[in-house]
Amino acid sequence: MFTGIIESIGTIRNIEQQSGDARLLIDVGQLDMQDVALGDSIACNGVCLTVIEFDETSYTSDISGETLRLTTLGDIAVGSSVNLEKALTPSTRLGGHLVSGHVDGIGEIIVIKKDSRSIQYQIKAPIELAHYIAKKGSICVDGVSLTVNEISDNLFDLNLVPHTLSETTASDYQVGTKVNLEVDLLARYLERLLTGQKKRSGSNITTSFLQNNGFIK
Repeated sequence: MFTGIIESIGTIRNIEQQSGDARLLIDVGQLDMQDVALGDSIACNGVCLTVIEFDETSYTSDISGETLRLTTLGDIAVGSSVNLEKALTPSTRLGGHLVSGHVDGIGEIIVIKKDSRSIQYQIKAPIELAHYIAKKGSICVDGVSLTVNEISDNLFDLNLVPHTLSETTASDYQVGTKVNLEVDLLARYLERLLTGQKKRSGSNITTSFLQNNGFIK
């Protein structure tokens, strides 16, 4: 699990294609590797990757064909900048929201405009993800925990403050840039609860119950 608070901007140092999957060597930038062990997880642009080799300045991860197909890592190039975050610990401040590192889909930057000292981005999400995205709710974009300002159909708006722009790869976004999206875990579990209740007998959890107790509006 992760928080969506980026710890460092890394760089793809090498990509080794291996019969349908790949192996990435990632320069970690300012990421502190002293507490990293083999088998640990590090999120790379919001994708949870397992550390199979590492030193003080870099780590290596294998990327499955499934991950290459379903995330932007399939199109990443040597020299690309990436957002990095180590997995959270019991003592970690949860400054963002709970993020699994399992990407739900790929979005596209549609509009970029200046908003005072911030930058506003409009992102087009896959239509099947739109119902998980809510105004003032959380969403993870390339591993960054962000708040949704507005949403219309499958288009949603975000405002990124100067600190976020300087500490993540968002400042490199252009119209047409593809980004990894992970919707809020709570939205997925709520949907499962609502749809699963129809198949379970004797359940007291209903849509009315959830509305009356403030879980949904």
